[in-house]
Amino acid sequence: MARPVVGIIGNQYLINDQYPAHAGGTMNSEAVASVSGCMPLLVPADPRFVSVAELMERCDGFLLTGGRPNVHPEHYGEEATAAHGDFDRARDAIALPLVRECVERGQPFLGICRGFQEVNVAMGGSLYPEIRDLPGRDNHRMPPDGTLEEKFALRHCVTFSEGGVFHRLMGSEKVMTNTLHGQGIKRAGARVVIDGYAPDGTPEAIYIKDAPGFTLSVQWHPEWDAANDPVSRPLFEAFGDAVRAWAEGRQGAALKSA
Repeated sequence: MARPVVGIIGNQYLINDQYPAHAGGTMNSEAVASVSGCMPLLVPADPRFVSVAELMERCDGFLLTGGRPNVHPEHYGEEATAAHGDFDRARDAIALPLVRECVERGQPFLGICRGFQEVNVAMGGSLYPEIRDLPGRDNHRMPPDGTLEEKFALRHCVTFSEGGVFHRLMGSEKVMTNTLHGQGIKRAGARVVIDGYAPDGTPEAIYIKDAPGFTLSVQWHPEWDAANDPVSRPLFEAFGDAVRAWAEGRQGAALKSA
């Protein structure tokens, strides 16, 4: 039986400062394939090439990945400043309405880092441009030096709501995660439930209240060593189960209408 398809929403890059490309980290595809048990499909996140309606029909679920570009602040009513960093307006144009459509239809998605922030903005929330500049907050950015293993090393704990969605999924109220982000949630969007926090009060885990499908999103990067990490593995396994359930429902509906 064919594996269900997970559309991976990546970013635009310039290779050697000249050649435009759409790209997604290999570790995202590996986590989707080896842990979620789905077929990863990299999406050129640009409305010139794809539409949200087409993606909803072709894919069974979506992985909203991290990336260097940030969501443009105009989407939450603020002016862009140097602190907001680089942008990918084409990805904004696909990812934000895609999130809203998935929430409405119950189609599963998993948000990671920028994807976590996209979910909040799509639901009407806002972002801080730079967490480390806030009083009492830590520097959550990727360490500038070291190997990939050192950059993705576990750096702080995340505490989940007792008895909440993430607590039940992980089997623990506290877990250790990596941290490689500059921005973070300022105002939670409508129906966005913050279900986990870093020690400095930074929101780290969210889901959408009363959504009919899988909407879990995290501020850290669970795709790193997903097959072996005790926090990443249950997250990607649960996501895969949700995608398979959606695919089976879609196939069942097609058979009934045939």
